Amino acid sequence: MLKPFVPPIEYEEAKEQAIDILTQMTLDEKISMIAGHNMFFTKGLERFKVPSMYMSDASQGVNIRRELDDQLEKSVAFPCSIALASTWNTELAGTYAKSIGEECRAGEIAVLLGPGINIYRVSQNGRNFEYLGEDPYLTSRITENYVLGMQGTGTIATLKHFVANNTDYKRRTSNSVVDERTMHEIYLPGFEAGINAGAMAVMTSYNLVNGEYAGQNKDLITGILREKLGFKWLVMSDWWSVWDAQKVIASGLDLDMPGEPRQEYPDYTKKPEHFVRYSAKSLIQEGKVKEADIDKMVTNVLTTKIAMGLLERPIKDTSFLKNFDEHEAVALQTGRESIVLLENKNVLPIIPSDEISILVTGEYADKIPFGGGAAEVVGYDQITMINGLKEMYGDKVSHIENPTDEEIKAATHIIYSTGTFDSEGWDRPFDLPDEINQEILHITSLNKNTIVSVSSGGGVNMSSWNKDVGALLYNWYPGQLGFRAFAEIISGKTNPSAKLPITIEKKFEDSPGYGYIPSGSELYTGWDEDHRIIDPIQDVVYDEGVFVGYRWYENKHIEPLYAFGYGLSYTTYAYGNLVLDHKVISAGSPLHLSVDVENTGKMDGQEIVQVYVRDMESSVLRPVKELKGFQKVYLKAGKKKTVDFTLVERDFSFWDVATKEWKLEPGVFEICIGSASNKILAKAQLEIK
Repeated sequence: MLKPFVPPIEYEEAKEQAIDILTQMTLDEKISMIAGHNMFFTKGLERFKVPSMYMSDASQGVNIRRELDDQLEKSVAFPCSIALASTWNTELAGTYAKSIGEECRAGEIAVLLGPGINIYRVSQNGRNFEYLGEDPYLTSRITENYVLGMQGTGTIATLKHFVANNTDYKRRTSNSVVDERTMHEIYLPGFEAGINAGAMAVMTSYNLVNGEYAGQNKDLITGILREKLGFKWLVMSDWWSVWDAQKVIASGLDLDMPGEPRQEYPDYTKKPEHFVRYSAKSLIQEGKVKEADIDKMVTNVLTTKIAMGLLERPIKDTSFLKNFDEHEAVALQTGRESIVLLENKNVLPIIPSDEISILVTGEYADKIPFGGGAAEVVGYDQITMINGLKEMYGDKVSHIENPTDEEIKAATHIIYSTGTFDSEGWDRPFDLPDEINQEILHITSLNKNTIVSVSSGGGVNMSSWNKDVGALLYNWYPGQLGFRAFAEIISGKTNPSAKLPITIEKKFEDSPGYGYIPSGSELYTGWDEDHRIIDPIQDVVYDEGVFVGYRWYENKHIEPLYAFGYGLSYTTYAYGNLVLDHKVISAGSPLHLSVDVENTGKMDGQEIVQVYVRDMESSVLRPVKELKGFQKVYLKAGKKKTVDFTLVERDFSFWDVATKEWKLEPGVFEICIGSASNKILAKAQLEIK
């Protein structure tokens, strides 16, 4: 059982101190505390020694804002969040977050605006790269360790974006229509896990949820977040995402960010009633809100600052600057464990020798792929694909932007690099441009040892060529050192161990979210459409319910291109001897189980052992099976290990809308152990009475 983060000053004591300060504050001072200042800051109050807080993006490293003073000279660009999820390594998630938290402390950043934990519902979502994949259990386990790693440095972690923010297509006029059971089983567990781990901030999302903007939605913030999930700390809006100050004050939100209009936005976004700071006093005078409502907001802001010790020690700690070498090592290790090997016709690894000649081509051969928007982290001393491969192979590697057929045929191996630019603010097509697909097919027709490298924030359509290539690797957005890890995998120095945290469909029409773009509309790029709150509200109906990701494909009997949890290795593993400590248990009792995993190949490696639970009969329609456990296990060649798991009542339960609680129905369950959601290698039945 994970121990939650305990702040330096416990909640009750911090709240008592906050109330003591509150009683001495003027109304103007109170109002100044519940809205942002200077874009990325909260207001400080010098007479009470309350500091201003600098809040910085994002989940995969510190986004240095060069327009602001006193910024870090550099920050490590880590592989993106969905790459972190593909490691399935919870310990690494904590170390990854700790590294970013230390850079925050070095840069006087009090609040890191991450982790992003929205569920991967549609592959086209422009912000999928910021999130942790399609499964709520995997998301939860990565999230809780991220929170502990981040807050252990003294930097506040922010769970975002609350909630059901699963597309960036016209996000400010997108209404996510989600039923209660789906919300609790799919979209809330990551937030619940982060809260239980001790996260001290939550950011609401741009979209509406069931008809009301998330940041001014009392049912959502007070009813679910605070009362149901028990969150008691700071709740902030995303930047320019609330439009009714009266509703905001009544909702349970504490902090309107950034608190003032953006000058380059249209006039219709700048009305005083949009901003708490401009409207709060008049709303009190008119009797529409009470000063006590403002007091609650201020108390939560102050309590969070006090509890983290921000009134008692400097936010900035430059001693962490000496740890950047360690952070680079964490980024490199994340790269090693995040690159997913999807296809390999005995083309990889390419052992360095005098006989090889590797021709590298494609868009990302000599530049670093990345995701855009708030989460963009530039990094430093970047290793491109060419850099990384030349470090490994020297002059056996050449880069040719437009190789001739003769040059393609002459090389012993081709590495073709492609991908997508995903960004906050818009979604991108699932299909790659046809010229890319045709180029891959042409190259593979000339050289069977063609290796395709895909760098993207989510799944793309590879179905026209994935079985023709010699090998296929998914690199996500690798950060500043990920291509060094890529070269290690290409050469066999590192054995790939990553597994997909998503399902990649054969075509977008197969996916659960297909049809979310209104009829007659098209995808767009650029920021012009992003702020258009005057456009009609468009409902995005989550009519697939709990059947998201592999749950959908299994329920609909649709074969995906690549299944959730799938990833190849240079070695092989055998599973056996699945043992349940009891074949019959009482409701509420834990189940202990074990399975033997053996490395039957010739290379040391790491295997991700996955546990799925199937309810054999239920009063409600449930997924075929659901992930409820996993472990990443290191095994030397020829060695065997017994891997232990414990399942608890929640792992067998569904959300009951009648009682508004988790419900376990007695009956027979099947425990499924596998190396992927579509590769179950051992099963056992359990009866729960």
